[in-house]
Amino acid sequence: MSSIFELFSLQGKTAVIIGGTGELCGAIAEGYASAGAEVVLVGRDQSKADKRLETIQAAGGRAYFLSADASRKADLQILLDQVQERSGGCQILINGAGVNSATPFLDIPEEEYDRIMNINTKGVFLACQVFGKYFVENKIPASIINLGSMSGLLPLSRVFTYSMSKGAVHNLSKNLAREWAPLGIRVNTLVPGFFPAEQNKKVLTPDRVAKIMGHTPMNRFGEAKELVAAALLLAGAGSSFITGHEMVVDGGYSSQTI
Repeated sequence: MSSIFELFSLQGKTAVIIGGTGELCGAIAEGYASAGAEVVLVGRDQSKADKRLETIQAAGGRAYFLSADASRKADLQILLDQVQERSGGCQILINGAGVNSATPFLDIPEEEYDRIMNINTKGVFLACQVFGKYFVENKIPASIINLGSMSGLLPLSRVFTYSMSKGAVHNLSKNLAREWAPLGIRVNTLVPGFFPAEQNKKVLTPDRVAKIMGHTPMNRFGEAKELVAAALLLAGAGSSFITGHEMVVDGGYSSQTI
């Protein structure tokens, strides 16, 4: 039997984290690096990555930044090529890029709808295509972790397009888990409850916060570091028999009705 350390170690692994320049996925990147993985932060803003890279490297971790537009297949293919060239390949993919909006349903313009769906859904779809093909063709027992949302499980007011986009991510993840399970490629959905992050700060008005707290048994927001342990489990050997799972980290939000 593997030791407890081997179950959670990412030594010798390379993790590509799309959206790794953000708050939540950036924290996961730090956790992965501390577990021994080489981490590739993927985003469109080098300046956002620099502070995170500095923290990881100061702690003795290995990480670097690559620029890519997650909604463009050509960019993702170039990303994979660069990772293969610099790291020799990868075994872990996190799809964590995301945008949100609180526009009332009847006022949502097509441009906003397209922007949210392109980043939140199409980007995940394309990354799973590009990296999934690489994992399948090279017989790599990989872990793909897609960032879902509580709104992908339960209806959530004010974020119509976001909820729709995340519901599609949840469904895609289960479909791919079924498809690739015989190959040892696992696909899971990490489902944060309410974590203050860049994409939802505009939505968190005082009345919204009060309603969230009234529905969260722990009566607080999650902290970015509290996603790390769940993300670490899903990436490593400790979850070798877990696929198609929606791992909820929500302080009890989804267990409460009234």
